Amino acid sequence: MTDTANPLALESQVCFALSVAARSVIAAYRPVLEPVGLTHPQYLVMLALWENEPLSVRQLADLLALEPATVSPLVKRLEALGYVARRRSDTDERVVEITLTDTGRELRSYAETIPGTMMQRLGMTPDDLRDLHRTMSALISATRDQ
Repeated sequence: MTDTANPLALESQVCFALSVAARSVIAAYRPVLEPVGLTHPQYLVMLALWENEPLSVRQLADLLALEPATVSPLVKRLEALGYVARRRSDTDERVVEITLTDTGRELRSYAETIPGTMMQRLGMTPDDLRDLHRTMSALISATRDQ
């Protein structure tokens, strides 16, 4: 319940609701990702690679809206799991390119079950998720324009 008389009421704050929702949704992913040894940030890296392989660390960071220094340890852990490989670019040795291994490609078949599983866990329909995604995208866009 929101308190319109108090503009600083915690339960009225969009930032609080977003923060709790983000932590809660990421926690809901944990049991779905654990069987394949992925954390949520690692899952996001894999999603980007399944869609756009190969990617440089910089490209991956840009797609995920993260710093390259944050992406590098994620990639190293995925490499240790045998899901990705890192190599220097043939055209620019300063660029590290990330590719999927055969095991990483095979993992995609399991990953294709995750959206449906999460929709069920969250009790949401495809239309609910599209509406939520549209709202979240508008918020992201508005904050980037600042």
